Amino acid sequence: MTMKPSEPGVSPALILFIGVSAISTGAIFARLADAPALVVAAYRVGLATLILAPVAMVRSRRELMGLSSRDLWMAVLSGFFLAIHFAAWISSLEYTSVANSVVLVNTNPIWVGILTPFLTHETIRRSTVIGIGLSVCGGIVIGIGDIAIGSDALFGDALALVGSMAMALYILMGRKLRRKLSLVAYVLLCYGSAAVFLWACVLIVGLPITGFSTATWACLWGLAAVSQVIGHSSFNWALRWLGASMIAVALLGEPVGATILAYLVLGEGLTGFKILGGMLILSAIYITAAGERTNN
Repeated sequence: MTMKPSEPGVSPALILFIGVSAISTGAIFARLADAPALVVAAYRVGLATLILAPVAMVRSRRELMGLSSRDLWMAVLSGFFLAIHFAAWISSLEYTSVANSVVLVNTNPIWVGILTPFLTHETIRRSTVIGIGLSVCGGIVIGIGDIAIGSDALFGDALALVGSMAMALYILMGRKLRRKLSLVAYVLLCYGSAAVFLWACVLIVGLPITGFSTATWACLWGLAAVSQVIGHSSFNWALRWLGASMIAVALLGEPVGATILAYLVLGEGLTGFKILGGMLILSAIYITAAGERTNN
């Protein structure tokens, strides 16, 4: 039987807010990076692993050495789904708009809601169900004002959906592992294994990995340090105290932040649909968070 984790010293809601803000930069960095999508994805998790490795060797070396083979394989499988998520989602940005991509890739609450009872045996609370419904409605509203028509856009939308399904599996597996592993140990294993999978694909395909501009290198480091180490690690930290469905709904704050940044940096339009959708998503996050507090 898994023991209930002790109370955190910092509010999980605050950490989630920081995570949403940091992860919202991902689409902008990826769009601005002048490199193949698979290479961008590989550098994102690869550089993040390099940043975290020294910290893990100091703080979590004994924990990592004492891992059971089952937990190790679960972490590797979680990293595999993370690799699929980034490969599919970053590729989708080449075919569809930032708004459409981040909305579709963040439909993972649907998949989390469907799979949670089967994979983690958690009960979906009523507040979470309402939050999922509102968040999905908000995502649809955001997308209505920016739906691109054509085979390329549809392919990009499909890639974003694949990324969403992979993210749902990554979240659910992480929910189980984070009850056993420290944050540093968990993220090093997940990011590291995702990096191995992605770099293997890059080398097999023979994509260029050097010769990029200074601006592209800055974007790659931004993806690793801000979007990955700060953004994703914030969500992984919160997985120890919050349910997978709450994390999935909170991730829907990304379309709000990414849409605003796309307007400011890339000049993509900010319409009434996107503003209304953002309000629905923020309402969903609040309702789901309130349900978590009431039931804890």
